[in-house]
Amino acid sequence: MSHTVSQENIDVFGPDSILRRLVGEARWGLAVTRATLLEAAHPQIGAALMENSTFLTHPWRRLRNTATSSRRLLDPDPRVRDREAARLNRLHSRMSGVDAQGRPYDATDPAARAWVVATLFESTVTMCRLSGDTLDAEAMRRLYAEHRTFLALIDGTSDHLPATLPEFWPYYDDIVEHHLENNEAVSVILYRLFANVPAPPVLRPYPMVWAAGRALAGPMATAITIASLPEAFSRRVALPDLPGARTLMQAAYLSAALANRHLPESWTRVEFFMGLLDPSHKGAGPWETVRRRAGKAAALARLLTPAAGGGEDDQVTRSADRFFAEVLDQTGDGYLRWPDLAAMAREIATRLDLGEQEEDRLFQAYAAWWRELQSALDSDSDGRVTRDEYAAAAARLPSTGLVKIADVLFDVTDVDDDEKIDSEEYLNLFRTAFQRDLTGAGDSYSRGAFVRQFVSFMSGQQHSNAYVSLLTSG
Repeated sequence: MSHTVSQENIDVFGPDSILRRLVGEARWGLAVTRATLLEAAHPQIGAALMENSTFLTHPWRRLRNTATSSRRLLDPDPRVRDREAARLNRLHSRMSGVDAQGRPYDATDPAARAWVVATLFESTVTMCRLSGDTLDAEAMRRLYAEHRTFLALIDGTSDHLPATLPEFWPYYDDIVEHHLENNEAVSVILYRLFANVPAPPVLRPYPMVWAAGRALAGPMATAITIASLPEAFSRRVALPDLPGARTLMQAAYLSAALANRHLPESWTRVEFFMGLLDPSHKGAGPWETVRRRAGKAAALARLLTPAAGGGEDDQVTRSADRFFAEVLDQTGDGYLRWPDLAAMAREIATRLDLGEQEEDRLFQAYAAWWRELQSALDSDSDGRVTRDEYAAAAARLPSTGLVKIADVLFDVTDVDDDEKIDSEEYLNLFRTAFQRDLTGAGDSYSRGAFVRQFVSFMSGQQHSNAYVSLLTSG
């Protein structure tokens, strides 16, 4: 099947956009997974991923946010595109540092951002080729022009990508053969993410079912991804040539293409699969009921499970230890650091699509809380807090910073400024139905009630299904 485009001078992200159409298809996930691995092999990107990203601990949340951001960036309305590009630039500007080898990294580095777009373009072309849905010369040229426009949207210029398609391929081959590396991020994606990916929200009530399926699907996902990579890259980073992997990979791509052609269109859209993996209140039907019941059962189990051999102090320590692992350690490295709190702020800013001033207030509030935590817990001033340090002092931690965060969060959620959070505003933040047992305030949420619950949850004192869905959903 071939795509031919003859129209000229049309809106690059309008209804005829090839990229916009492909991004909406669920099979594009194959291209994104492949591109993510090639991105991670770039030294700057790999370091930023390992230091700041929650892709290992919260992959489903990362997938959902990526899909949301992609839709905004390709929206027909230029104002929506510009707003999302500005938001991404603000978030990325906060991601910089030094990697384990002492090399500086910066998430706004123009060459690294160009490589991200280059991997998406090449992986999309590869997806079409392996699916038997080959792009003809004109369609490929159009698709490349759209990717350069995409880069210009987020970076202000497309100069770091070659100007023409014939010039792109030598550039791409040179990066693959001379600049990529087999770093920690590559290993994590291939051998930890696929093997240990947590269950999507809808399957969390069935851990044994998920574990059994993951034991089969994890190695298959690794094999499919490796087999689809450029041979030069596989040689450079010494990836294994797994028996039968190429056949399995071709079958996966062809199956995705057949499903895309013959199933109802609504079934092959990314929104359909995201709804199955992470059902929300709107239109979720029985899936939302399952999720709620599972959450209540888990909360009940926590209340009923005895804490062997413990007095009250021991139970506080055990509760704090679990809260540290499940909520505070967003990046999954075993420590509490600023990137963990920044990840929480990013999730809220993304979910509520905050403007610059609101976003800055939120990050400043989280930064104030981080300074409190450092002062109380970081005795050796190494910029991180261990799980044991946190658990030992959890009961006496200051809460001034948490109150400040809660106040900002209330303000940005209360969009009509009536000093109440109604059911629609509640749903916008938590992506779950308004529950009276969480609010204790009928059909609205007062500032006082909101602040009390947030501080209680974030200090590890009280469980909240709402905040679990916001900050710990995979």
